Amino acid sequence: MPGPRDRSREDATEGHSPDPVSDVVRWSAFSCALVPVVLLMCGQSFGGAAGTAAGLVGLTCACHALLRQSERTAARVSAEHVVPHRGRHGRTGGGNHRGARHPNSGTPLD
Repeated sequence: MPGPRDRSREDATEGHSPDPVSDVVRWSAFSCALVPVVLLMCGQSFGGAAGTAAGLVGLTCACHALLRQSERTAARVSAEHVVPHRGRHGRTGGGNHRGARHPNSGTPLD
């Protein structure tokens, strides 16, 4: 018979990360450290591994900046869609004054 399940731990491991950009950057930083080590183990020169590491760091920084810019743009666009456009004079709705015939306009209503 299995024991009681720990729901708090289960909820924390399931689902999405609250900040997926930080997760991507963490994995990129790990790769920036791991790739030069592997290159050195495979016989690459220290200068070549250092150059590769520098290139990966530059690429990671550029991607991080682009991801953050994309997040800001998406947040701004979604915020603009939340508030509906209220029209030229800030009024909403049709009302009787919008295109309806007025009794004193000189034209019959029938």
